[in-house]
Amino acid sequence: QVQLVESGGGLVQPGGSLRLSCAASVSSFSIYSMGWYRQAPGKQRDLVAAITSGGSTNYADSVKGRFTISRDNAKNTVYLQMNSLKPDDTAVYYCYARRFSTTWGQGTQVTVSS
Repeated sequence: QVQLVESGGGLVQPGGSLRLSCAASVSSFSIYSMGWYRQAPGKQRDLVAAITSGGSTNYADSVKGRFTISRDNAKNTVYLQMNSLKPDDTAVYYCYARRFSTTWGQGTQVTVSS
């Protein structure tokens, strides 16, 4: 059973940066695909970024060049570095772990506002 704990959300001004972390309590973390989705009020949950067990990455067009996903298999943790944040990035960000099924974290709020 995978358990995920996200951290790093908060309030930031436009143009600022945040780094989200997602710590997984699971053995064999390295074989899981990991990633982040986000959900703004009244909208569907959309993929932000993903990273495979082999380290290949994929990004939503809206965050390319601004966000970077990475993983540290020694720490069982996946990160989302978010730079040049915009008000449209405001959402609850959810981490996931996927192998044969998908497990979700509890979500962390990111608010971009002046």
